[in-house]
Amino acid sequence: MLAPVRHILPLTKIRRLRLLPGVGRVLVRKGQKVSAEDILAEAVLEPRHLLLDAAKALGLPVSKADEHILRKPGEPVGEGDILAGPVGWAKRVLRAPHSGRVVLAGRGKILLEVDTPPYQLMAGLPGVVVSLIPERGAVNEAAGSLVQGVWGNNRIRSGTLRVRIERPEDILTTDRLEESLRGSVLLGGFCGEAGVLQAAQSLPLRGLILAGMASKLVPEALRASIPIVVLDGFGLLPMNAAAYQLLTTNEGREIAVNAEKGPPYSGQVPEVFIGLPARGDLESPPEVVSFASGQRVRVVRAPFHGQVGTIIAIKRGLETLPSGIKAATAQVRLESGEIASLPLANLEVLV
Repeated sequence: MLAPVRHILPLTKIRRLRLLPGVGRVLVRKGQKVSAEDILAEAVLEPRHLLLDAAKALGLPVSKADEHILRKPGEPVGEGDILAGPVGWAKRVLRAPHSGRVVLAGRGKILLEVDTPPYQLMAGLPGVVVSLIPERGAVNEAAGSLVQGVWGNNRIRSGTLRVRIERPEDILTTDRLEESLRGSVLLGGFCGEAGVLQAAQSLPLRGLILAGMASKLVPEALRASIPIVVLDGFGLLPMNAAAYQLLTTNEGREIAVNAEKGPPYSGQVPEVFIGLPARGDLESPPEVVSFASGQRVRVVRAPFHGQVGTIIAIKRGLETLPSGIKAATAQVRLESGEIASLPLANLEVLV
């Protein structure tokens, strides 16, 4: 049986395909070193158009207005540039309300495509560009520590990792958000109040990594200007032991927070990454594995949600659970020492 995979790795090599949602312009070259916030490519995804009435602006009938239109289709114009005129003793003119490009001109009208800020595709992690995708993006490769989460608010930033959690089950409160944390990425525990997210932005932080979050805060988190990554899920959950140990031992390092989550089945999940010097040849972690004895796993459902353990054995056939449901199960030795029989559907492999 194939297993869902969650990467929590102290040292690995990864490649990330970064693509624009539409056709655009690639700004980097192969072999270029990039930081998490460097722009790989950009595209104008939602051009805005204005239809200007030249005849009305000049006070002329449509049949005569075209004689006074000065711009041709395809010409760039700046804000305030004269598009038509002057006409009459008052020297009437039509000026461009915004910079842009003339698309159509005639029949007393001018269609202007307005310059809009382009969508910019960030690298997402510090690394090296290993290949280019013409007009769409690039592939970025990096070596370092990787921790993947379950939810993010589609922002990307980087900063120095600071820890405000003493135990995996700690709760992040506003009194822990001191002025000294300004400009850093904060590792917190559970967040249950909107005021915490608001205080994190007002500092401002560069990012927020949480063990769990109250589901009622999703709208607030999506509006936040800083990246927010939830590692273990929604609800009062402790941080899983593997992520807690890796992140707390790397306080003070530069960390990239990529809170983007791809479409279903894309394999793209929110993640945090700490760039480290590579020691020899590193293999990329597998994206797909099968359940097997000896694997380190994380429990994703109650009553052991978030706990980490090791598979002792995969049971043959189907076991009837207390709920009455029959399911494939495994014996798992949790880090607490307890041995539990758990459905494979409630486990994900840590690799």
